[in-house]
Amino acid sequence: MISSRLKDAIRDVPDFPKPGIIFKDITPILLDPQLTRDIVDEMVSNVKSLDLDAIVGIESRGFWFGIMLANALNIPFIPIRKKGKLPYKTVSYKYDLEYGSAEMEMHKDEIEENWNVLIHDDLLATGGTACAAAELIKMQNANVAGFSFVVDLTFLNGSEPLKKYSENIFNLVHF
Repeated sequence: MISSRLKDAIRDVPDFPKPGIIFKDITPILLDPQLTRDIVDEMVSNVKSLDLDAIVGIESRGFWFGIMLANALNIPFIPIRKKGKLPYKTVSYKYDLEYGSAEMEMHKDEIEENWNVLIHDDLLATGGTACAAAELIKMQNANVAGFSFVVDLTFLNGSEPLKKYSENIFNLVHF
């Protein structure tokens, strides 16, 4: 089962990025090419019925599997980045975090109206960043077809705010 293989591969890093936090480090997964392929295969299996037109990946760890998933589905991959990181005309969305605020943006000409878009990131915590990505998709008059994550920190209930955008929320492992 992929979830047990992921639990074996994901490393806990205590007190990162601040004391009291146990960071779930997925970088050891990338050392295992077979596990990486199996993750992509599992994600494809989860989302293949959604009739997707594109996948957006959230900076930066959402790029790792997001682009592989898009390639496997033969659809475009579109990055969502922190404000000021994209070189062309953008649309942006500012949102609140537990400790302040952040702003994300994407190129405004990459998603077509009425496209079905999957939002991918490495980890679901509170859902704030994924909700901000969903708002960017909606600003482009496109549809949020679903969300895909490698890891879900279920104790933070991050999937609850996402249900406003889509009931299709896929995770490979829960902590």
